[in-house]
Amino acid sequence: MAISKKVRAFMEKASWIRKMFEQGAKLKKEFGEKNVFDFSIGNPYIDPPEKFFEVLETVAKDRTKGLHGYMPNAGYPETREAVAEYLSEEHAMEIFGEHIIMTCGAGGGLNVIFKTILDPEDEVIVPAPYFVEYNFYVDNFGGVLKPVNSKDDFSLDLEKIENAISKKTKAVLINSPNNPTGKVYNKKTIDALGQLLKQKSDEFKKEIYLISDEPYSKIVYDNLSVPSLLQAYSNSMIVTSYSKDLSIPGERLGFIAVNPSLEPMGEMLSGLIFSNRTLGFVNAPAIMQHTVRHLQGLSGDIDIYRKKRDMLCDMLFKMGYKFKIPEGAFYLFPKSPIDDIAFVKELQEEKILVVPGSGFGCPGHFRISYCVEDRVIKGAKKGFSKLAKKYL
Repeated sequence: MAISKKVRAFMEKASWIRKMFEQGAKLKKEFGEKNVFDFSIGNPYIDPPEKFFEVLETVAKDRTKGLHGYMPNAGYPETREAVAEYLSEEHAMEIFGEHIIMTCGAGGGLNVIFKTILDPEDEVIVPAPYFVEYNFYVDNFGGVLKPVNSKDDFSLDLEKIENAISKKTKAVLINSPNNPTGKVYNKKTIDALGQLLKQKSDEFKKEIYLISDEPYSKIVYDNLSVPSLLQAYSNSMIVTSYSKDLSIPGERLGFIAVNPSLEPMGEMLSGLIFSNRTLGFVNAPAIMQHTVRHLQGLSGDIDIYRKKRDMLCDMLFKMGYKFKIPEGAFYLFPKSPIDDIAFVKELQEEKILVVPGSGFGCPGHFRISYCVEDRVIKGAKKGFSKLAKKYL
């Protein structure tokens, strides 16, 4: 047996996103790319802003001695300070460079946090639907992911979260805007969640951490914004990346921001830095750290995604599909008219690739990633319409 039983079992449950992406590649090879309508993966469609290329070119030409040498394991101090300065303004609180850990993307950052805080059998509560990789990230360090269903509109069900908290709870993990629903949790809800966790921390006489995965925090629509988690609860951490707002997912750069009021601060920062090193990430890429230092708060043209959202929603609504209009990110999560896996298979027959809601812990829905060319949305109209007439 070449690999462990555990990894083999996980591979069998592996991400539906990747499965559908790979199926799409096969169909494109067979029928031609223009005849396949692939909504499977959230690969940013828009180009990085022009300033990204200008700064990157400047950094690449820099011949300063030691520019690409070893660095402190938390990242370059000047980059961490730049991030902290931007976050201080964004969250209306004083944040310093020491509270920032540069990581290899948001996925890397979550693994760093879980390695640092989890003992075997510790539980991490997550609202469902949720990004499927969370299960593997938590399991990597002996933890147990504990999904809790959200409300029908995909907002947080605080009563269910409260009932799920126990002496085994180490953290609550949220993702806003949410993948796969596009839901943005409002300030009232986030503040109430913070109050709940403080109450439960006092009750169980232990720290319960609130972690927010926010790679889509700049991709929001209709004058909405993502409320500050750091203001809502002291024992909180934000994990994010530059993958979606700057459209540079292949560069794998992100950071952890630790609430300046978190306890125990010194031990937590030391643990995060140690975990960053010993997981093998060691440092986030040097050239990208030098680059994003000059790009804080910069995003691509997010309105492009809004227009695609509106085009897709208008098309599917007229056909009779039921869904909540996404408030952020670039995903739509309609109800499936039949079993979601069966429906996704029927869409494949129409050369349309989407992901079943079962892959996100929420059967009965399917996810459409609309960060695609307009021709993909328009080209899928016939297939979606055919199945709507059949089932709706």
